[in-house]
Amino acid sequence: MTTASLSQVDLEIGGMTCASCANRIERKLNKIDGVEATVNYATEKASVSYSDPVDTTDLIATVEAAGYHAWVPEPSGGDTTDDGNSDPELHTLLHKTLVSAALSIPVIAMAMIPQLQFDNWMWLSLTLAAPVVVWGGWQFHRAAAINARHGAATMDTLVSVGTLAALGWSVYALFFGAAGDPEIQAMNMDMTSSDGTANIYLEAAAGVTTFILAGRYFEMRSKRRAGSALRSLLELGAKSVTVLAGGREKLIPIEQLGVGDLFVVRPGERIATDGEVESGSSAIDASMLTGESVPVEVEPGDSVVGATVNAGGRIVVRAKRIGSDTQLAQMARLVEQAQTGKAQVQRLADRISGVFVPIVIALALGTLAVWLGLGYDTTDAFTAAVAVLIIACPCALGLATPTALMVGTGRGASMGILIKGPQILESTRRVDTIVLDKTGTVTTGQMTLTDVVVADGEDADRVTLRAGSVEDASEHPIAKAVAVGARERIGELAAVTKFANTAGLGVVGDVDGVTVAVGRPQWLIERGLRLPDELAAAIDSAAQSGYTAIAAGWDGGIRGVLVVSDVLKPTSAQAVAELVELGLTPVLLTGDHEAVANTVAAQVGIGTVIAGVLPEAKVDAIKNLQAQGKVVAMVGDGVNDAAALAQSDLGLAMGTGTDAAIEASDITLVRGDLRAAADAIRLSRATLRTIKGNLFWAFGYNVAAIPLAAVGLLSPMIAGAAMALSSVFVVGNSLRLRRFG
Repeated sequence: MTTASLSQVDLEIGGMTCASCANRIERKLNKIDGVEATVNYATEKASVSYSDPVDTTDLIATVEAAGYHAWVPEPSGGDTTDDGNSDPELHTLLHKTLVSAALSIPVIAMAMIPQLQFDNWMWLSLTLAAPVVVWGGWQFHRAAAINARHGAATMDTLVSVGTLAALGWSVYALFFGAAGDPEIQAMNMDMTSSDGTANIYLEAAAGVTTFILAGRYFEMRSKRRAGSALRSLLELGAKSVTVLAGGREKLIPIEQLGVGDLFVVRPGERIATDGEVESGSSAIDASMLTGESVPVEVEPGDSVVGATVNAGGRIVVRAKRIGSDTQLAQMARLVEQAQTGKAQVQRLADRISGVFVPIVIALALGTLAVWLGLGYDTTDAFTAAVAVLIIACPCALGLATPTALMVGTGRGASMGILIKGPQILESTRRVDTIVLDKTGTVTTGQMTLTDVVVADGEDADRVTLRAGSVEDASEHPIAKAVAVGARERIGELAAVTKFANTAGLGVVGDVDGVTVAVGRPQWLIERGLRLPDELAAAIDSAAQSGYTAIAAGWDGGIRGVLVVSDVLKPTSAQAVAELVELGLTPVLLTGDHEAVANTVAAQVGIGTVIAGVLPEAKVDAIKNLQAQGKVVAMVGDGVNDAAALAQSDLGLAMGTGTDAAIEASDITLVRGDLRAAADAIRLSRATLRTIKGNLFWAFGYNVAAIPLAAVGLLSPMIAGAAMALSSVFVVGNSLRLRRFG
C-alpha cells in the first residue's frame, strides 16, 4: 500500500457575496477524496491540500460547479492585493451604486411627497426604478439563483425576492391594474387589500437595491484590504543590497542575491536577508522580530535576520536564507495561515435570512394558494400574497447592521477607535482573556534614562553631564538614550575630544580635560576602574528588574551608574484596571527577558506573564489559551505581533505601531493609549447590542403584520408604510450610539 503525496495550492476565488458562500465552497472541496480545504471570505482565497489523484483542474471545476470562479494566481501576484484604489471590480460596484442612487432619489421623492406627483408620474418612476432593480441589483438576483440551486437562502435571496416582488407587482398594477390610470395622483392608502392594483412600490424596490449596493461597496472595499498585513510585512524587506565581490561593492536588486553571497550593511540600513556576520560588529535593532527594546550586539559568527535594522557600525554578512525561506517570509505565512484558519463569522442578517426567507416565501405562496382555493379573485389573491412579500422586504433588515455600525464606528473614530467590520463585534461580547504585548503597548517602546546612582561623595549632575557628553558622540541606541536623558536633566552637554569607541562594550572621551569611560560595568573594571560596593548593589538591582545599567568613571574609579529602561506609559495601570472591570483576565506576552516582563507586570497589575517568545511562539501562546476554552483578545503594535493578532479571536493594534500589526488587527487604537482598548470593547459591545435590537425590531413588525397581510387585512401600501416605519425606528435606535462614552 502506497501513501499518496500531498500537494498544496492557493486558489483565488471570485463571485463570493457572503460568508455562507465561502462555507459552501469549502464544503464542496472537502467532499473530494484526499482534499482538505479552508476558504477565507475576507482574502477571497482557498488554501487546499490534495493528494496525487487530484489536480488543480479538479479543484477549479468543483468551485465552478458550485457557481463561483477559481484560478491559480500568478507566482508574483500572491501578495499583491491592492488597497482598493485601483480595483476594477470595486470601481464597477461604486459606479453602479452612484448611478442607482441618482435614479432612486427622484423615485423615492415622488412616492413620498404628494406635491411631486404630477400626471403620469408613476410611469416616470417605473422608467427610473426598473434599471436600478434589474441592472443595479443583478448581483443579488444572480446570487439568489445560485443559493436556490444549492438549497440555501441568504440576505441576497431576501433582497432579490423583495425587490423583484415590488417591481413585478408595480408593473402589473401599472399595465393591468388601476395604478396606470392617469387620473390617479396619489396611491391608495386603504387598510385592506381590496384595491391592491391601485398601488405601486417602486420606491421600495429602488431604495432597497441602492442601499444594499452601497453597503456591499463599503464591505468590498474593506475586504480588498485584507491582504495588506502580508504586503506590509513583505515591504519591510530591503529592495536592493550592496554585495561584496572581489573586494568591490556593487548595488543589485534583492532578487539577484544568492545563498552564500557577501553583502554590506551600513549603519541605519535594513539587513537584506537572513545570514551570518563575517566581519565587523554592531548593535542590531531586532524589536520588529523579538519585541525586545534593547538592541542586540553582534560580531563575527553571530546570526542576523533580514529586515532588522543595523543601529551601529558597518558589518559584512554572508547570506544563509533568501526569498521564501527567510524568517520574514515565514512570519508572513504565519499571518496568512492565522487569518485563513480563523473561523468566519456569518453576518447576523445572513443567519436570520437563512431561516426567515424560506418561511416568508412559503407563506406568500401559501397565501396565494389558500385565497385561490377559497374561490377568491386572482387579483385579490395575488394582492394578499404580494402584501406578505412587501412586509418582508428587507429595508429595516438592510439598515439594522450598517446604520448601527456607521454610528458606532463614527463615535469610535472620534474616540480614536477604528472598528473594521460588523463580524468583529461578536468576538467582543465573548472575550474573556486579553493578551497584552509589552513593548510599545504597555510601555513606550523607547529606551529612556530612568535613574542615575552615584558613588558616595559624588555629584549626580557632574556624573550625568560627563557620561551624557561622551555618549552623545556615539551612534549606539542606548548611548543615545543616555545622552537624551542627560540633556533633559541638566541642559546643554559638554564638548568631547579624543573620542574612541569599543564596539559593544563602551566609549571613552575627554570632557573638561578628564578622560571619561562609559559602558558595560565589567569593561570599566577590566580597564582598572574600581567599583564601589554601593554601585555594585545598584547594578545588581537593575539586572534583577531587567533594566540596563551603564557605568561611568574616571581617575581610577567608577563614579556612577546610569539605568536605562523601557518605561511604562502613564495610563497603562489604569487601562489594565479597566479591562479587569470588564471581566477580562490580562496576560502579558513579550519577546523581552522574563525579569523585565515580571517587573512591568507587577507595576500595572498583571498576574500572568509569558516572556522570551518569538513570533511563532506568540501564535502558539494564543492557540494554547484558545485550546483551554478561552476567547482571546490580543493588543500589540509590532511586526512580531501581526501573526498573533490575526490568530486571536479579537485583534487590537496600537495606531502608533507598524502597518503590519494594524492591518492584521480587527480594531485599531489610533491614540496609542491602552485605555482605548477598554473603550473599544465597551463600544463594540454596545454596537452589537444595538444591532441585535435593530434586528429584533426589524422582524417584530413582520411577526405582527404578516398574518394580517395573509388574511387580506393589510394592503400592500400599508405593508410598505409599516416597513418604512420600522426603518425609521432602526435608524433612531442606532443614533443613540452617538451618546456613547
